[in-house]
Order: sequence, then C-alpha cells, then structure tokens
Amino acid sequence: MDKFRNSYRIPSTRLANWDYSSHGLYFVTICTKDKQHYFGDITQVIQQEPQEIASLRKTDIGNIAHKLWEEIPVHFPFVQLDEFIVMPNHMHGILFLNRPEYEQWQPNRFGPQSRNLASVIRGYKVAVKKYATINQIEFGWQSRYYDRVIRSEKELCNIRNYIFNNPANWQAEKNNPENLFM
Repeated sequence: MDKFRNSYRIPSTRLANWDYSSHGLYFVTICTKDKQHYFGDITQVIQQEPQEIASLRKTDIGNIAHKLWEEIPVHFPFVQLDEFIVMPNHMHGILFLNRPEYEQWQPNRFGPQSRNLASVIRGYKVAVKKYATINQIEFGWQSRYYDRVIRSEKELCNIRNYIFNNPANWQAEKNNPENLFM
C-alpha cells in the first residue's frame, strides 16, 4: 500500500499509462452506496427467443439517473453516449470521448483534472446526488467507479451485449444482494 501524508490510501484502479482525456471508448460501472436498490426493481422477465427480456421499474431517482446520463453530452460536448442501462443498485454505460484533435498525451495522474473521463463521471454523480438532496430523497453513491478502456470492435460488441442483457441476468447478477450468500 502507498502512504499519503502518513495514511494508507487505496491504489488507483485506472490504467497506469493511459490518458483518460484521450479519444476513445470507455465502459463505466457506477454503484450505489452499500448496493442499495435506490433506482428501482427488475420486473417482468419475459422469455422472447433467443433471449429473456426484463425491465426496470424505476423510482424517481432511477428516472433522474437515466435522464441525467442522457444529458451528459449537453455538459460535455466532446462525449457521445453509446449503450447504457440503469439497474436497481448500479448503472453501466459506454462513453465515447470524441477528441480526435487531442494531442497532449499525459498518462493518468493524481490531482485536479478536467475534460476527461473522471470529470464526466464526477459531474454526473454530483448532479444525481444534488437532485436527491434538493428533493429530500435518500440516496448515495459508492465513492469509486469501475472503468475499462475498450480496445477492439469485438470487445465493444461484447460489452454492448452485456449491458443489453443485464436486466435479464439480474437473478444471477453478483450485484444483486439476494445472491450474497449463494
């Protein structure tokens, strides 16, 4: 473990030599605090060959999480949205940082950042939390988030399928608290 000011800190999960401001596709997962089902519940798993179709009955904060994700490009014009889904206690999304002109490559670093993946996710999380606070809705985010740099067309297709099928796979999902002791 690294120490910062004589305290242990959790090492970054970011790709060490990657510039998260650069042109590219990113798969992101953001979880709610303590994996609480703030966003709603999975309902109606329907068998439609060759797959099952399920939907999320969203709460007010679930609807806001969905709406604010769709508004990311309004606040960050260099971001394009791809597939995404809001689940009971987390959300998955693919973001395309469309910055072909970006030439100031700087590996991932600790400190203030703007116009990169972290600033986009921070802005989104703040907006959802702010809405909850103003409207006196109990809500919280997990402090960190998961990301993956998407490096191939095959990987992009696999992640899109994973996101699309996530509601139908909820019963076996590791983020479903009902599966903790299985």
